[in-house]
Amino acid sequence: MHQLIRRWSRIALLIVPLLALGVWICGLPIWPASAVDGGYGLLCSAAAAIVQVTQSPIPPKTAPVPTTPLAAQAPQSTPVPVRTVPGMLPVLDPDNLYSTAGPNMLSPAVAGALTRVYVPNLRSNDVYVIDPVSHQVIDRFPVGFLPQHVVPAWDLQMLWVANNGRRRTDGSLTPIDPKTGRPGARVLVADPYNMYFAPDGKSAIVVAERLKRLDFRDPHTMALQESVATPGCSGINHADFSIDGRYAIFTCEFRGGGLVKIDLVNRKVLGYLKLDARGMLQDIRVSPDGKIFYAADMLADGVFLVDGDDFTRVGFIPTGIGTHGLYPSRDGRKLYVSNRGSHKIHGAPHGPGSISVIDFKTRAVGKTWPIPGGGSPDMGDVSADGKDLWLSGRYDNVVYDINTTTGAVKEIPVGKEPHGLTVWPQPGRYSLGHTGNMR
Repeated sequence: MHQLIRRWSRIALLIVPLLALGVWICGLPIWPASAVDGGYGLLCSAAAAIVQVTQSPIPPKTAPVPTTPLAAQAPQSTPVPVRTVPGMLPVLDPDNLYSTAGPNMLSPAVAGALTRVYVPNLRSNDVYVIDPVSHQVIDRFPVGFLPQHVVPAWDLQMLWVANNGRRRTDGSLTPIDPKTGRPGARVLVADPYNMYFAPDGKSAIVVAERLKRLDFRDPHTMALQESVATPGCSGINHADFSIDGRYAIFTCEFRGGGLVKIDLVNRKVLGYLKLDARGMLQDIRVSPDGKIFYAADMLADGVFLVDGDDFTRVGFIPTGIGTHGLYPSRDGRKLYVSNRGSHKIHGAPHGPGSISVIDFKTRAVGKTWPIPGGGSPDMGDVSADGKDLWLSGRYDNVVYDINTTTGAVKEIPVGKEPHGLTVWPQPGRYSLGHTGNMR
């Protein structure tokens, strides 16, 4: 037994130095990568292992894996889920409620819809249809009296033209099939200046401006469900909705302007808010995180900021003359503001109209794009890919296609006094109304 041990000891004394020399040579930077990754690498690794075992009388111990309590690990911020009203689709990103209406995020519900721009003309009582690729008017058809806005339905299956019928008894809604681009039979509805949809899709909300009320109707047949009077809101017209769908804030255009907050669950007025002594409120849109409502004031030449939950004024951003329409960019980072270039309801053509671009994060105007030669940008929306802002030229009888990168403008002649045009199809899971308030 002792002889056997001495024999293996002599062998080890001869082999170990040779193996150590091999390990040292393998460590030299003379071997190509292919050799190290191949056989040479395996040989060197084996030699190193033998040397380590032979020279270590005590087997190496495995270092313990440190365990860190879960509470002590780096915190991960998880957005708090939004508790929406029953029936409303979930908010997938609480930091950006427009995230489901991003560039080209088209719903299967709009499959087969023609790519068109629908332009209601107030004074000629018709709708012009534009091919956005060729910039040509390819169709024209009559609708009701004083068409104000083209409104996508909640389920994205229909477009509705709101024919105001001011001071007449023949106010109406004209349906347009987006797959054919052709109108259907008008539905008589009292005083439809504008139209929105409840976040759960169960009601259309016809904005009866002159009658100072909101008419909740069946979203398909337009049969009346109930009405909510808004006596303190003269000229009720535009709206946007809280992130959870529990309330909406509508603008009041006349008699000093202001806002009215509506409880959509119990369908009642929650309160009124005056923003300026001589205001003339127009469009309104909510910030991506749902906290701040941006309200355009045509006389104040800028946008008021309102905390929706507290229903208090928290700021003001000056933009341009006759601030009117508000349109979020497809990525939810910017707000395009149309400045109509006049404080009058019926202004002159070629006024100092412009587009202001507000950064939602900084709440500041980053760019201003004037309309070359003057103009009157009014209502419209952003293209599906987010590259174009389409707006009616209210006093100039044209439509503007504005490049959202450069601000370059193309003009297309249309009918008399175009107003709330819509681009279709648009990204989003459902429509809250107006010219395309998509979420």
